[in-house]
Amino acid sequence: MKKRIAVYPGSFDPVTNGHVDIIERACKNFDSVIVGVLINRHKKPVFSPDERAEMIRKSLKHLPNVTVDCFSGLLVDFMRRNNITVAIRGLRAVSDLEYEFQLAHTNRLLYPEMETVFLMPNVNYVYLSSTTVREVASHGAELTGCVPPCVADALREKFKNEPA
Repeated sequence: MKKRIAVYPGSFDPVTNGHVDIIERACKNFDSVIVGVLINRHKKPVFSPDERAEMIRKSLKHLPNVTVDCFSGLLVDFMRRNNITVAIRGLRAVSDLEYEFQLAHTNRLLYPEMETVFLMPNVNYVYLSSTTVREVASHGAELTGCVPPCVADALREKFKNEPA
């Protein structure tokens, strides 16, 4: 029987509890889930790809079927190189839908074997985004419930000397 492998791609700058929720549920439906940390040269991330990957590993150490890998370029190229045909995408709100559908259709044009599986996070996390978390963290606000503890620690450290 063929092993069911999926990739969950994203910037994860930083990983949030919403991401963790999606990954935990994806792990129940796939034999292996690869969290693909995108290195996007057009963005100026707070954390390096290696820092993001390490925070994800720490946050998901309870999931034995998860691996973390960094990649740049097109998702479909990463998927081909790793013989993966399923991508997981999270949908928080209707506003995500148009962009995600556009992306899924474009990816499928480039890689016809690819399927995109959409998962919605737990209702407690639909408001969460990495952008919002970074903004809140930059003002020194409490992050309990938003991110795993190791991520909250990393954010506090990153922003400790910056003016609010």
